[in-house]
Amino acid sequence: MEAGTSQPRAADTVAGFLAAAAIFGAAIGAAWRPLRLIPFAILLSLIAVGIGGRNARLATAAVVICALCFFIGIAAAVITSHPLW
Repeated sequence: MEAGTSQPRAADTVAGFLAAAAIFGAAIGAAWRPLRLIPFAILLSLIAVGIGGRNARLATAAVVICALCFFIGIAAAVITSHPLW
């Protein structure tokens, strides 16, 4: 092992998977029913940010993507008269 590099922690891997799941859930929620899926995706992304580690930038991007999907999903549902739930 080289000097200055460290073994990835299990928490880093979990944070990456949580951030990826949050992005996927927010994208599905924006297209389907925003108030069913996106709040849980936001919660997952905030947990991933709290874990931090190697995937801190991915987790931060997941929070931003979830917020954008929330606003886009709500606006699209209201404009097209689709149910929010």
